[in-house]
Amino acid sequence: MSTAPVELVHVHRSGLHEGTHYGSVVITAADGSVEFARGDLRTPIFPRSSNKPFQAVAMLESGADLRDADLALAAASHSGEPMHVDRAFDMLERARLTEDDLGCPPAFPMEETAKRAALMASGEPRRIFMNCSGKHAGMLTAAVVNGWSTDDYLDPAHPLQRRVLDVVTRLTQEEPAAVGIDGCGAPLYAVSLPALARGFGATCSAEPGSTERRVADAMRAFPAMVGGTGRDDTRLMSAFPGLLVKGGAEGVHCAAFPDGRCVALKITDGGDRARMPVLVAALRRMGLTPPTAAAARLLDEFAAGPVLGGGQPVGAVTVAPGVF
Repeated sequence: MSTAPVELVHVHRSGLHEGTHYGSVVITAADGSVEFARGDLRTPIFPRSSNKPFQAVAMLESGADLRDADLALAAASHSGEPMHVDRAFDMLERARLTEDDLGCPPAFPMEETAKRAALMASGEPRRIFMNCSGKHAGMLTAAVVNGWSTDDYLDPAHPLQRRVLDVVTRLTQEEPAAVGIDGCGAPLYAVSLPALARGFGATCSAEPGSTERRVADAMRAFPAMVGGTGRDDTRLMSAFPGLLVKGGAEGVHCAAFPDGRCVALKITDGGDRARMPVLVAALRRMGLTPPTAAAARLLDEFAAGPVLGGGQPVGAVTVAPGVF
């Protein structure tokens, strides 16, 4: 088995092969064993936001009062729409905290309508708009309920972050190789791609009522909170009930079936356009069946990303022959 990234996606423009995206992909069985793989399975990666379900599990295990849409937002990379911002504020208010207590950096909303509204209002980025503000509000909730300090809740030595490390280690069944700092300022732990898939699948298929299953169920019940209007994860989970999907920065994506089977992928250059064609090809290999005609069209849409020229499609991003 190769230990180097492989050709996953080809970019075609006007009938010509223009370029290639390299990466790695793994499919794990319900018991976490590797069923299919291409590329590097050994080198640890930072899961980025695909790690958020694990962090949300740690919040619950620390006693945080998060339920339903709150919990989905705590595991989200949201678009900063009013539904996301209002719920993040509500989480903070219940913990008797304010936006100033958030440790994530200021940002503008990702969704265009919300971004325009923010620009017209104050014209300034805010912490509450940042796509990880729900996660940070959840972390602060866990800190408050335990009487832990809130000014250093992002320190890897903080009790909450030590709990996150324990959860990541338990679910992935692998000791993280390194600790880094994510774009939002939270600690992030590096694991191999099979370990990421194993942990993500275990979260999805955990026993009903467990902390892991509560996170997975909340994300699937409130997919709009996990992403937002037009976002890939939201659209997939809305179209395929039971599927758990969470992408991350730098070309990372995970999707798990209710039985715990999971696909995890990493695009080497961190580019975005290769992710969805590879994810869809893997899901199809795993037997994902569209429940509706609309769901089938969605898979077709994601399976071949458009290449534009002059604002019009002039090519496509497709999975390279022989990958799956």
